Amino acid sequence: MYTNDILSEIRDANLSYLMLAQQMLRADRPAAIYRLGLSESIADMMNKLSTAQVLKLAGSVNLLTRFRFDDAEILGLLTHERKSPESTQTHAAILLAGQTAEAVH
Repeated sequence: MYTNDILSEIRDANLSYLMLAQQMLRADRPAAIYRLGLSESIADMMNKLSTAQVLKLAGSVNLLTRFRFDDAEILGLLTHERKSPESTQTHAAILLAGQTAEAVH
């Protein structure tokens, strides 16, 4: 029963992510590409998915999202208390933006 519950939660998370990604891409494509860490080609593909394709993709047993970073520094910046949360968020955003640019090229 535990496995079925986990798989159901993964499908729900996938569907929520795909719907949010499409909504973000349609509202403000450049911001969505940055925030989601997508390449232009993946953004194009995601934006063109039909409802049936979204449902099929969401039904995967694999989680479609992942951490955008493999760097412990970024995770630390986002999770530890600092004197200036604004500067911490800005620093993390700069590091993430650099990773997005590297992934696209």
